[in-house]
Amino acid sequence: ATIIDAMRSPAELTTMFRQRGLRITPQRVAVFEALHERPDHPSAESVFQAVSADMPSISLRTVYQTLNDLTEMGEIRRLDLGGDAARFDPNTGDHHHLVCDECGRITDAYFDVDGIELGGLTGFTPLATKVVVTGVCDDCALAGSAADPSRTSTTSTTTTTFTNIQATPEESP
Repeated sequence: ATIIDAMRSPAELTTMFRQRGLRITPQRVAVFEALHERPDHPSAESVFQAVSADMPSISLRTVYQTLNDLTEMGEIRRLDLGGDAARFDPNTGDHHHLVCDECGRITDAYFDVDGIELGGLTGFTPLATKVVVTGVCDDCALAGSAADPSRTSTTSTTTTTFTNIQATPEESP
């Protein structure tokens, strides 16, 4: 069974912020709520867009500060996956990521990396392994295969490379 460490509720985050002496504002609570409702790995800009639709007075700076505070508290993870904006992951459990090169979708993936041999690491002690697999998601592969019949999904390549892969699909960014 896949274990997903879900983000705490907005009420729990509010309590945690207060316990740490951090100011609670309606804008911060709105960011908590926006994150709690999202199954994806949003950028600060996409959180800002979602919150500002109902709260036009919120600033992008407030969104960034709230996301940074949540990251420092270990409630979310900041992901730098080579795109033009950092993304934030509310799933803090052990997992890896599948990144679509076409649409940018990021999907949580669960597979065992304990057997990976890392040779030639003189003077370096690995503490953790985070795997990012890039390719083309099924939706983009299907859309592309209509235009180019030689194009197929990379899912089979990924699942034959890693055993017991489990992906948690999400909406496009």
